[in-house]
Amino acid sequence: MSSVSSSPTLQICRTCGGGAPVDVHFCPQCTKILSLGRHGNFFAFLGVPRKLNLDPADLERRFRTLSRQFHPDYFYNASPAERVASLERSSYLNDAYRTLKQPISRIAYLLELEGVLTPADHDHGNASKQVPPALLEEVFALNEELDEVRALRESGAPPESWRPRLQRAAVPIENKRTEHEQQLRALAARWDSLAGTGTPEDRKAVLSALRDRMLERNYINNLLGTIERELNA
Repeated sequence: MSSVSSSPTLQICRTCGGGAPVDVHFCPQCTKILSLGRHGNFFAFLGVPRKLNLDPADLERRFRTLSRQFHPDYFYNASPAERVASLERSSYLNDAYRTLKQPISRIAYLLELEGVLTPADHDHGNASKQVPPALLEEVFALNEELDEVRALRESGAPPESWRPRLQRAAVPIENKRTEHEQQLRALAARWDSLAGTGTPEDRKAVLSALRDRMLERNYINNLLGTIERELNA
């Protein structure tokens, strides 16, 4: 399993040539803003621990503080390199905040950092390619219902004869989504409890479970999206 533990821990200031920790934004020697270049990750960039339960107010406060520090207006008369650096860091900051602000995208990002999930894995277009084993029963029942509903609709049956069936078919899948949300919260708490103390085996087990729940969650959302499209057909 790969992770960012092998990421660079030092960046070089292009202005004075001094070294700085990767999560520092301004050179400790000359105080100039550092080019983004080789950086760590969203958690380190915002100065928060690599955990899944973060304080939203603290996250927003850090975002606003850095937004002011990186704002291009402060670098209007600076060197071209500094102006570019401010734009780079502002853009990266926006991406970091947008990702870490939402619990689900935060989990997905952590799994990517830990090397157990790729962007393609949680792409909704790919989520329908393989049925997760835990959802086989629900998928089988839904496909049967969809076939019958489509046949009714094609035969000219009025909406009131098939729309309630679709709405009922959505209930167990919505219940499954609620169950998965609860599991994700429990696993997130478990991951945070292992920070700095858990064994590699414990951490790997939690990451694997999180990955499975995320893939199942994406599939569930696709199923509900299919039902919604049929309702609006």
